This record gives sequence, structure tokens and C-alpha cells, in this order.
Amino acid sequence: MSRADNGAADPSGPAVAALGGGHGLYATLTAVRRITRRISAVVTVADDGGSSGRLRAELGVPPPGDLRMALAALAADADGVLTRTVQHRFGGTGALAGHSVGNLLLAGLTEVLGDPVAALDQVGELLGISGRVLPMSNIPLDIEADVSGLEADPRVSRCIRGQVAVATTPGKVRRVRLLPADPPSCAEATAAIERADAVILGPGSWFTSVIPHLLVPGLRDALVHTRARKVLILNLAAQPGETAGFSAERHLHVLSQHAPDFAVDEVLVDSGCVPEGREREHVARAAGQLRARVVFSDVADAGTDRHDPGKLAAALDQLIHGPRPQLPGLRVEGRHMGQDVRSGLGGKEHVSWR
Repeated sequence: MSRADNGAADPSGPAVAALGGGHGLYATLTAVRRITRRISAVVTVADDGGSSGRLRAELGVPPPGDLRMALAALAADADGVLTRTVQHRFGGTGALAGHSVGNLLLAGLTEVLGDPVAALDQVGELLGISGRVLPMSNIPLDIEADVSGLEADPRVSRCIRGQVAVATTPGKVRRVRLLPADPPSCAEATAAIERADAVILGPGSWFTSVIPHLLVPGLRDALVHTRARKVLILNLAAQPGETAGFSAERHLHVLSQHAPDFAVDEVLVDSGCVPEGREREHVARAAGQLRARVVFSDVADAGTDRHDPGKLAAALDQLIHGPRPQLPGLRVEGRHMGQDVRSGLGGKEHVSWR
């Protein structure tokens, strides 16, 4: 068993594949490393902004920014000089302004080695990371979205291209797709999902960091057929731009619409984000489209819009090691839960399953 309560990861713990990108994946990895050292981070490669966008445009390499953040999240010493240097961003006004050291290092190694996975493994070895960081595809991808609300007629949709444009649109994103339309998956990422004991998807930018994993045919097939326990972590709040105005229920609906054959075991939702009563019933009903149960637990960092690593680790530890759900619709909450389920949750009663 892991030791999420005291922060010491178990080297023989479960094999976990965590999928996402940016700050959402960073939060997940920071939590999961408290549970196990057997981690595979599978990262989106569609960023076209900032340093990452410049490097992919100039060199044709996968955008390195989200990959670099995942490496930093799993580094042996998160506050050490090497990790801080990899994360360091150059100032000034010259050609290096805005580039991070880690982005340049990954881009250079990719050119030298001819393989982004080999480049990631080299930097991972340098930082002594727990597990491995992998791209969802070995080539840079683009995101294209159908967006409504940008024309005088609200029924008319406009096609928007690019991760930054989609993430910041003032319109309402209806559907996203990847370009090329049938991108190759990273073989190592697919294998990691197939071998995993648990797969974690989210949190993160819903249309640009979470859903894209289900649009890569090889990854989607692995996610549909893996025997791993699958957990979807819901965002704490809607994001300005791509999910402005979205309820927790709406997040689940759009994911299901993009991948109707994808199922998960549990949807993890912060208990403070969705009030008890009808709203939770709506979330539970939406989770049913994913054949999932909803787990409400306190996982937020108080006073912020971020997940608390310790709380998230404890909640994930309970789910990964707890009894696998069998009967849809079972509701177990507080003192009403049965002794067998109570034991599976380690005696903690703050988790609500629906």
C-alpha cells in the first residue's frame, strides 16, 4: 500500500498513467508522486503559444512547455537548482527572451537524438524523476474548434484554429478536433496506458488538454480497452475562454460527446464546488454517460482555485486501492455506508459515491 498520508511514495506502488497538460497535469503529478514512483505522464503536444509555439514553428519539434512542466513535477528535488534552472525563463529583449532553459534543452536534445521520447528520458535522468514523461504523439499537433457566438447569428459557428485561440475565444466552444485528423500516438504512451493499474485524466483545460487525448486514435483505443482503474478529475471551476459558464455537469457532457465509447470508473469532484442536492444529482446523471460513479471529496487548496496535492493524493489513494465499483447508482455517504465499503475507504467517511 502507498503512504499518501505522510508524503512518502511507494517504489513498488501501483503503475499510474496520468494524462493531461499544463498546470492541471502538474497538479495531478504532484499528488500522484506521493502515492507511487511508477508514474507515466502522457502530455498534450498542441501548444502553439509562447516559447513552445516559437520552437515548434522554427524547428518542427513537439512543443516542449507542457512536457517540461511534467518533468519538473516529477523531479527528485522540486526546489533544487537543476529543477529551478530547467524552469527558468530568460528575460531581456533578445532572441532568448521568453524561452525557458528546459524548452531549449528539450528542443536541442530532440534534434540531436532525433527522438522526442529519448530527449525526455535524458532530461528525466538528469532530474532524477519518478517514472517517465511521454508525449501523446511524437509530432506536433494542432487543435481546431467549432465556436459559436462570434457571429451576429448565434446559430452560426466559426472554425478557430490553434490552442491559444481556442483557449481564449470569447465564443462558446462546441467541438474540437486534431490536425492531422488521424495523428499517430506515441507507442510508449500507449503501452503505459495498457500496462497501468490506474489511469487518471484531468484536471486541466478541458478542450485543449483533456479531451485531445481521446482524439488520438491509438491513445483512445488504449484508454477504452485498458483494464486499469480509470479516474476522471473534474476542474474546480470553469475557465475563462474555452469553458466559460460551464457547470460540472456540462464538462462531463462534452467529454462524452467527443468520445461516446469511453468509460471511467469514477469522476472525482471537489465537494465544495458542487452543492448537495439537485446539482449533485445532475452531475451523477451526466457521469452515467461515462458509466461512472461520482466521488465528492475535499480536494481543493483553501482560498485558491488549485487542487491541494495532499488532499488529492489521499483521495486518489483511496480510489486506486479501494473496492472497484460494480453496481451503478449505489450511493454511499457518511454513516450510511456499509462496513465493507467503509473498510475499503480506510474508515474515512467524507467521500460520497453516486
